[in-house]
Amino acid sequence: MTNISSLGEFGLIRRLTADIRPQNPSTRYGIGDDAAVLNFAKDPHTRTLVTSDILLEGVHFNLEYVPLKHLGYKAAVVNFSDICAMNGTPTQLVVALGVSKRFSVEDLEELYSGIRLACDQYGVDLVGGDTTASMTGLTIAATCLGIVDDKQVVFRNGAKPNDLICCTGNLGAAYMGLQLLERERIVGEQDPERAQAAFEGKEYILQRQLKPEARRDVIAALRKAGIIPTAMMDISDGLSSELLHICGQSQVGCAVYADRIPIDFQSAAMAEELNMDIVTCALNGGEDYELLFTISQKDYERIIAIDDVSIIGYITRPELGCNLVTREGNEIPLRAQGFNAFPEE
Repeated sequence: MTNISSLGEFGLIRRLTADIRPQNPSTRYGIGDDAAVLNFAKDPHTRTLVTSDILLEGVHFNLEYVPLKHLGYKAAVVNFSDICAMNGTPTQLVVALGVSKRFSVEDLEELYSGIRLACDQYGVDLVGGDTTASMTGLTIAATCLGIVDDKQVVFRNGAKPNDLICCTGNLGAAYMGLQLLERERIVGEQDPERAQAAFEGKEYILQRQLKPEARRDVIAALRKAGIIPTAMMDISDGLSSELLHICGQSQVGCAVYADRIPIDFQSAAMAEELNMDIVTCALNGGEDYELLFTISQKDYERIIAIDDVSIIGYITRPELGCNLVTREGNEIPLRAQGFNAFPEE
């Protein structure tokens, strides 16, 4: 028997879906990207996007320090982010819950207040779902639909040698926020009489972990600038993992410069406090929900005019591999060390 951990999440998906072929003409693109692309709209140029995500208590979140309202907001936004990663606009959301007996009606109302807030902020309709009993705590499964123009949809497989590699925002902040929350949880268990957690001056990294945002603002800026990325996905499992997905599906290599990876001051300060390497955290931390995308070099002048976008490297020929270029100019092969949904026991 094959252990699931030996394949990992994406290896398992490939194993289970390798021989699946669409049978309906309305399925334009199926398994293998941030969202499926369907042809349902009456407008021949509009495509429907569909994505889903599941959050499990004890795996993806810890309710000892994650407020239910924040959790609801995050559960919605991570799906919106997948739609944005296809260069689309999220439009509808369906949410299914598995709930154990320890949760009250008021708890679920608080969770839904976060989901509804996210939908209101992003102009998304909450259109349905399901609720069932759970023996293992709280499970949130959400499905999001969106729309995109057929000529503007962006997949992971379009990167070409000499394309520029770009990312939005900064990286590692959500992971450092998680490290801070975990540290304070442990300290609180050891010292129950402590007055309050040491969160002062670290509000930004806490927000990045507890209340992420989908980068629809950058999607709008790219459209306004007339830039269509050659490949794109959101950064949920870590920069290294996502780069390797783009390069693998595009059959290319890459060179990413460590000193060009955008890092916020609070993230760097938290890493120093915890004696961690912030570049490693930025590469492998995950949950930033920033956008990673590639563009043609001809779009250089237009991309540098867009706020909060950094050029961090370039696409190479596949035989050159996928490498991190250190501050000293050394090349280190990138490894996918981000979140693993199926770790070894």
